[in-house]
Amino acid sequence: MSWGIELWDQFDNLEKHTQWGIDILEKYIKFVKERTEIELSYAKQLRNLSKKYQPKKNSKEEEEYRYTACKAFLSTLNEMNDYAGQHEVISENMTSQIIVELARYVQELKQERKSHFHDGRKAQQHIETCWKQLESSKRRFERDCKEADRAQQYFEKMDADINVTKADVEKARQQAQTRHQMAEESKADYSSVLQKFNHEQHEYYHTHIPSIFQKIQEMEERRIVRIGESVKTYAELDRQVIPIIGKCLDGIVKAAESIDPKNDSQLVVEAYKSGFEPPGDIEFEDYTQPMKRTVSDNSLSNSRGEGKSELKFGGKSKGKLWPFIKKNKLVSLLTSPHQPPPPPPASASPSAVPNGPQSPKQQKEPLSHRFNEFMTSKPKIHCFRSLKRGGATPEDFSNLPPEQRRKKLQQKVDELNKEIQKEMDQRDAITKMKDVYLKNPQMGDPSSLDHKLAEVSQNIEKLRLEAQKFEAWLAEVEGRLPARSDQARRQSGMYETQNAPSVNNCAQDRESPDGSYTEEQSQESEVKVLATDFDDEFDDEEPLPAIGTCKALYTFEGQNEGTISVVEGETLYVIEEDKGDGWTRIRRNEDEEGYVPTSYVEVYLDKNAKGAKTYI
Repeated sequence: MSWGIELWDQFDNLEKHTQWGIDILEKYIKFVKERTEIELSYAKQLRNLSKKYQPKKNSKEEEEYRYTACKAFLSTLNEMNDYAGQHEVISENMTSQIIVELARYVQELKQERKSHFHDGRKAQQHIETCWKQLESSKRRFERDCKEADRAQQYFEKMDADINVTKADVEKARQQAQTRHQMAEESKADYSSVLQKFNHEQHEYYHTHIPSIFQKIQEMEERRIVRIGESVKTYAELDRQVIPIIGKCLDGIVKAAESIDPKNDSQLVVEAYKSGFEPPGDIEFEDYTQPMKRTVSDNSLSNSRGEGKSELKFGGKSKGKLWPFIKKNKLVSLLTSPHQPPPPPPASASPSAVPNGPQSPKQQKEPLSHRFNEFMTSKPKIHCFRSLKRGGATPEDFSNLPPEQRRKKLQQKVDELNKEIQKEMDQRDAITKMKDVYLKNPQMGDPSSLDHKLAEVSQNIEKLRLEAQKFEAWLAEVEGRLPARSDQARRQSGMYETQNAPSVNNCAQDRESPDGSYTEEQSQESEVKVLATDFDDEFDDEEPLPAIGTCKALYTFEGQNEGTISVVEGETLYVIEEDKGDGWTRIRRNEDEEGYVPTSYVEVYLDKNAKGAKTYI
């Protein structure tokens, strides 16, 4: 099959077809180019996605990546980054091996096609010129033949006319001969041109055109082969990165398989373990012994005892109860006075203070009463703020639980050791440089390094002293931890000792003259330090609503923490009635509130308030 033989008369159609083939090639180049742009865009989006979820340096997120699940997620992000890189490789390879190569080939193809069709048009023009020559020779031969025929007829006419002279007849004869001679010459020329045209035409249709069309056919077939090769390369470039992409996916699977829930659970223990031991049992409090005062109508047994069993625990009462109690109940324990209220002045009549306490020596309240106080009071604790905001974190981390303190100290020691090693490496480098300068003075002055060497040595000495200080604290903590298992009630002892200045500024002695309130003193000193963590939450609490008013019957000097001073005749708001302990909680304004003895005030409670009573 040859286009030169089969398509000898389809020059124009072949020209259109080859142009269409070039257009197809350019369309494929455009397709691959857009594919590379998509690959680059996809890779960029993957990289941005991976970067977006990478943990920020020196942040809390970075600490979270200690857990195996977070490490697996981080590995996934890194593998996705490599995955994006493979898509960039696909784009680069397609650009260099397909787009650039095909673009160069298209230019060559256009030049070759132009040359072939130029030769075809030249051959067409040549055969058309031969055809025009043949037509011209043919028309001249035809004209000469007609002229010769007319000249012959004219001669014969003159020769037959008797009236014409002999000279005219001779002239007509000569003209006829001349015309016949010209016709013969035109005939010979026409025959020659015809032979030449036939030869050229044979060459055109059997040699030139087949040759040109064969070259065009070969050119078109090469174009088709080149497209096939490009399509194959397109697939191969994708296949080349599949193993690496598979490794990326294998890395993600491996990271997923490395997740260890037990290890993560252990990390949680290491991160939050305090080093304290669980609280001991609470001792049984016997209330069957005769009490030194009569229980009033508002006592716990009447107001709260019905239908509720009193809490009774065995063991010691100095265990830590506060971790399981809400903050407002905890604060109430700290601010409510723990010693009995003072009796009213001697001039007071018994009828004026019917609700006053019967004896200044009141026995310690039941533990269940203190729990009920937790549930009903919201005082403001200013000492919590002073503990938290009074200064920066102690250098020895004494504000932390033992186990967390040990970890912080160990971390600090490791950091200092790294800094010491870094300074020692720098000192060794300076020393070596100084030796080089001593051996080769032209390279530098050895004495110029003395100052730097002395400075590094001083830094090393400072860091060593700092490390020794922290190592001593660490040894102290590690020595204390095993010895703390003797009594759970001493769990808060270290906090109280280490933070004694700040705690003593906020706390007062809760022990009554008869020694009946030592339990609350231990619990409260323990809570004062640790409750600083709740300080920010206390700032947002709403004050308790007023449930009535009261009038001071006597002047009271509030000297203990949680109490408030009042002047005789002063009117104040009641925000918490007497719970049976002889104290009433009142408020002067939004910033001043506290407890006063119930016997010192005349209380008028709102009738609509829950559990309201009027003390007259």
